[in-house]
Amino acid sequence: MKPITPYFLLLSLLCAPGVQAFEVFSPLPAVAPVPAGNPQTAEKIRLGKQLYFDARLSVNGTISCNTCHDVNNGGDDGRVRSVGALGKAPRRSTPTVFNAAFQSVQFWDGRAQSLEAAVLDHLYDPTLLANADEAGLIERFTAIKKYRAQFAKVFGKEHSVTADHIAQATAAYVRTLITPGSAFDRYLKGDKKALSENARRGFEEFQKVGCSACHFGINLSGPPVPMGEGFYELFPNYTGSEYDKKYNLVTDDLGHYEATKEDIHKRLFRVSTLRNIAHTAPYFHTGTVPTLDEAVRVMAKTQLQQDLTDEQVKYLVAFLSSLTGKLP
Repeated sequence: MKPITPYFLLLSLLCAPGVQAFEVFSPLPAVAPVPAGNPQTAEKIRLGKQLYFDARLSVNGTISCNTCHDVNNGGDDGRVRSVGALGKAPRRSTPTVFNAAFQSVQFWDGRAQSLEAAVLDHLYDPTLLANADEAGLIERFTAIKKYRAQFAKVFGKEHSVTADHIAQATAAYVRTLITPGSAFDRYLKGDKKALSENARRGFEEFQKVGCSACHFGINLSGPPVPMGEGFYELFPNYTGSEYDKKYNLVTDDLGHYEATKEDIHKRLFRVSTLRNIAHTAPYFHTGTVPTLDEAVRVMAKTQLQQDLTDEQVKYLVAFLSSLTGKLP
């Protein structure tokens, strides 16, 4: 996995004379990319949706995927940290599942190179679904006649209920959790009235301040790098502000390094999508920043070393609110 972190290169590109916003921002497509090894079918998506909401995926039947990635609550759970099947909390705040199919890697540290790998990770994570091994998981699902029939229909009759097939079906469903049609998408498609005046000013500030150096592209999470590579940024980029202590931003969490054990990856975190961000509080991998306006101030200071005025924050929040799409 090769992380891409060309912050200053992107900043110079985006601020270059003649570069237009429409060249670096794109409307969200209605369909997500699908890997060749896991083609979408209606039956597979239907099975994946059932699995997504089924608490029997967890070791003790207490939580489902939707418990932490609530499709009726911004695609996350609104907690600082989620609570797993065994009452343990994962190290980082839960990111939204919406539009995850457009991210080239999954999780804050980028350790999963696909949605399928992310599902498998969560199945066995002791702080989440907490299955000790595949055997117990498969035993639970093969005991259910309806599931046996569904897996056989989707994957073939022989040995159809496996952890890999659970991951493939669930990932197929997650690829349908897309939120196109935001005001910003309509604006990019030519509807100049789609953005309010404050949101339009916020879009200008977004580019002027430097937010768009990292948050651009289809998902406002960076360039369209190949699946598995990832796009990362140092966080905090500038330490020593009041926010470090106030929101516990500088910890022993080394981000992408914990997935690769390469020193150059220390404190690099995946650049996350800004889509639907008005509905995904609390913010950052720490989950410690409670409101969007405060998150804007924190990012400006810790990543760009800028102190924003209240007016700038107002406009930026208006723009970020225009990124809310239609729920799937």
